Amino acid sequence: MAATEHRLVVVTTTHESEERARALASAAVRERLAACAQVYPVRSVYWWDGEVQDAAEWRTDFKTRADLADRLGAFLADRHDYETPEVIAVPVVAGHPGYLDWVVTETAGPGPGG
Repeated sequence: MAATEHRLVVVTTTHESEERARALASAAVRERLAACAQVYPVRSVYWWDGEVQDAAEWRTDFKTRADLADRLGAFLADRHDYETPEVIAVPVVAGHPGYLDWVVTETAGPGPGG
């Protein structure tokens, strides 16, 4: 493991349906806003409308460059079904050098919309 020299982040969001999560993951990767995205089931417990909610959701983690985090966040928020979607970015502080380079390479090219 090496400390990252690339300034990468993992951007996370959640969705009600697997289908919607996978569609947004595919769209973001096609647009080169993320090198990859992982979709998996989670159980979320949170405050909403004055009470504690307990819901099955689908979490999506997007691997990308820090300088793309705002664009990716706006892309996700614009296409999200939730009134207040979770869209957060967490810095990558270390990783396999080859993987870190791969994320940079795969997000460097223009996507169909760019």
